[in-house]
Amino acid sequence: MPLYSAFVIYAFAWFISLLVVLPLRLTTQGEAGEKVAGTPSSAPVNPQLRKKLVITTVAATVVFVLIYVTIVYGGITLEDIDVINRWANG
Repeated sequence: MPLYSAFVIYAFAWFISLLVVLPLRLTTQGEAGEKVAGTPSSAPVNPQLRKKLVITTVAATVVFVLIYVTIVYGGITLEDIDVINRWANG
């Protein structure tokens, strides 16, 4: 697998993981009753971004390794996912 392909797959896995991890254990200002003037009540009280970025990186690395091993060692080939041509060719 070329290096740029690996980078793109890792970046995709990282951003998807980030979108999953960001809302976990989130307490809004409205829920905590500590609304700061000029902010919406849906703003987080303590977002814990450093912790969430570490969790995101670990999760993305695990997902990337699984995808990498599957691609490099032939767990899934192009013929496995080329359903359209199989249907067209009968």
